Amino acid sequence: MPDTKPGTPHEFKAEIRQLLDIITHSIYTNREIFLRELISNASDALDKLRFETGRGTTAANPDLPLEIRITTDKDAGILTIADTGLGMTRDELIENIGTIAKSGSAEFLKNLADNKDAAPGIIGRFGVGFYSVFMVAKKVVLTTKSLIPDQPAVHWESDGSGSYDLADGPEDAARGTRLEIHLKDEAKEFADPERLKAIIRKHSNFISFPIFVGQDKVNTVPALWRESKFSITPEQYKEFHEFLTFDSEEPLLTIHVAVDAPVQFTALLFIPKKPMDLFGMRPDARGLDLYVRRVLIQHETKDLLPEFLGFVRGVVDTEDLPLNLSRETLQENLVLRKIQSTITKQVLERLQKLAKDDPDAYAAFWREHGRVMKLGYGDYIHREAFAELVRFESSALAPTPEAPAPLTSLADYVTRAKSGQKHIHYLSGPSRAALDLSPNLEIFRDKGLEVLYLLEPIDEFVMESVRSYKDFTLAPADKIDPADLAAFESTVAADTPPLSPEQQAALPSLAAAVKNLLGDRITDVRVSTRLRKSPSCLVSPDGDPSAGMQKIMRMLAKDETPPRKVLEINADHPLLRNLLRIHQTRPDDPFLATAANQLLDAALLLDGYLADPHQMVDRVTTLLTDASGWYADLKNT
Repeated sequence: MPDTKPGTPHEFKAEIRQLLDIITHSIYTNREIFLRELISNASDALDKLRFETGRGTTAANPDLPLEIRITTDKDAGILTIADTGLGMTRDELIENIGTIAKSGSAEFLKNLADNKDAAPGIIGRFGVGFYSVFMVAKKVVLTTKSLIPDQPAVHWESDGSGSYDLADGPEDAARGTRLEIHLKDEAKEFADPERLKAIIRKHSNFISFPIFVGQDKVNTVPALWRESKFSITPEQYKEFHEFLTFDSEEPLLTIHVAVDAPVQFTALLFIPKKPMDLFGMRPDARGLDLYVRRVLIQHETKDLLPEFLGFVRGVVDTEDLPLNLSRETLQENLVLRKIQSTITKQVLERLQKLAKDDPDAYAAFWREHGRVMKLGYGDYIHREAFAELVRFESSALAPTPEAPAPLTSLADYVTRAKSGQKHIHYLSGPSRAALDLSPNLEIFRDKGLEVLYLLEPIDEFVMESVRSYKDFTLAPADKIDPADLAAFESTVAADTPPLSPEQQAALPSLAAAVKNLLGDRITDVRVSTRLRKSPSCLVSPDGDPSAGMQKIMRMLAKDETPPRKVLEINADHPLLRNLLRIHQTRPDDPFLATAANQLLDAALLLDGYLADPHQMVDRVTTLLTDASGWYADLKNT
């Protein structure tokens, strides 16, 4: 039995002395967490008092309001925190004042032993309970009186050096606990009421009991997520969204959930109409605020939502996590993973409902947040939901002067697919205008087949990840075998007379000649069945990735050399008909070499591979000079 005579000194336990030595002799970058810890202790005391009185326990000073009051003396450097909770008896004070021993000291000290140089960071990440006060205090005087009416008040005092004194408290002390903190010289900032208010708003703003600093109530915003969603008005949601995000615009979606199993938590989430980081000043600014019993544990907790839902803002509050959870433990915490799974499912379901009920609103959402959403290509757990939510521009949906090109889903594409179609076709390019002119699109336009437009590099990864949708395979248009489209009739009548038998027989010789002239710049030359209006195009050899994916791979490898591909030539184009005539009559004519290199350079330019256009420009100038002379002579005759 410990000695409990008034004024008797007591020694701290060994592990507490070790903890106090660390706290009092280190420099901290996150000292403000001491106030969060002390307010949390006060809130717990008030909660326990409410529970006791609720079950009929008679309490001392029953008319006292349940509140936390903080006062300061800036000149003396004293900070006082008082609550009207259940208080403690002398025996309870001796037993419980070292709550750190029950709430993380072993883990705390182990982490510190493993990494002694990181004391400030480790301490800042652990809730070290009552003893965190010694980060800022040179002396602490605690007075407490139990809710039990006939129990006397108790006086506790320590400078954190390894011992504490116990004495009887004043006879007129009211129920609750009062902490008088004598601040270190370097911690006098915590005697500034405005500094205290800022800390409370950051960490303890949603404590359910009123917190006063002087005469000002600080926690004026209610923990709205704890209320029933059926009792909350749209105006309240909007006000809370503005308080949380500083965004005065009404959110696009509000998601309010309360879950009891498998983990108990509540969440209030907002999907803003526009990105919060418009200027890219904080590219990593994402995540939800994590609370444990209304106390902020971590701001912008990235582990609560996958990266592709990083535009979601809001709070999550759970009873199933300890208050002193470290960031490292958060990443491995099973409870947190279950919360993430539930929240992610809720957000995806609400987005799917928005897409179904209001396609225009969802299209507006996609234009603002689509770049972030596309990061979901790596989330295989939610791949089906992700496939339903992605949107693209399409060759079938043109823009108007008044509005941008409509967006389409994979589901809508399927409804427009032709009978017998097995693929969802897509094509990558830097812009819609570039894709509209792509030679690879001509056969699809001729057959009346829709092609999705991929306008950002990440879209290639999206398609590689999704791979298929319902009974359709996602296929790059530049890799399609024209024979696979033979079953679809042309929608445009041919306006070029067929080749004569002699010309048909000479085509292979022309292709061989062009291949010989271009040398190792290409892998092969063949007569195209995909081209309709363009004279030539480049096609990747069989087995190669799509052109868009190749560009990404070459960019990552910093390879700027033009790729070696198959050059296809269009025998129905007037230019190729002219080259065929020249080849039949003068196979060694130097114009064939000029034309062959021009056809290849033009194809490279359209595909974005022509790094050095100087030779092409010089060649075009020469051709225009010759052609303009012939044209002038023709017009003058």
